[in-house]
Amino acid sequence: MIEIFNDILVLAPHTDDGELGMGGTISRLTAQGKKVTYIAFSTAEESVPEGFPKDILKTEVKLATAVLGIKPENLIIYNYQVRKLNYARQEILEDLIKIRKANHFDLVFMPSLHDIHQDHTTIAQEGLRAFKNTTVLGYELIWNNLTFNTQCFVKLEEENIKTKIKALKKYHSQGKRDYLSDDFISSMARARGVQIGCQFAEAFEVVRLFL
Repeated sequence: MIEIFNDILVLAPHTDDGELGMGGTISRLTAQGKKVTYIAFSTAEESVPEGFPKDILKTEVKLATAVLGIKPENLIIYNYQVRKLNYARQEILEDLIKIRKANHFDLVFMPSLHDIHQDHTTIAQEGLRAFKNTTVLGYELIWNNLTFNTQCFVKLEEENIKTKIKALKKYHSQGKRDYLSDDFISSMARARGVQIGCQFAEAFEVVRLFL
């Protein structure tokens, strides 16, 4: 069914959120020739480890999204302050409305509405406000989700998962976080695949669905 969508928007509160939540799906969509636009709202300069340039995540997200097949002109990076996106709700909403009016997105991905991270919550809520008349799916970041409704699955090939892992390896500044490990990424995809009887998958919440 995902083949019916042609102009897709991914909302990522921070660089790497989109890759973590749905990198395999992005890989599948771009391989099919779909237009995928990726918006990162914060490059988390205040959280960059010592020894890296403060803008390193801006460089890394460009490399990671390129691996996933997103064209450079379809990557939008904002510099909102990490962990304080809720202080800029109106500005973020206005950014989203401006982008909506300039495009014809038929599918929007955003963090789950059950994601408890303050920045993720803000992007999910403002994303829904801006795109309430568009199909909206929430992606999964299990370390932030108190609950997650697996209402939608995207079947993936092993190559999609390998591409997701390759993209995440571009985030050298993020070190050896558990959720960036090859084993974790592969295991999650296998677990979601088991739920629907295939080898690999990613799961999403259905927030709004227009058919």
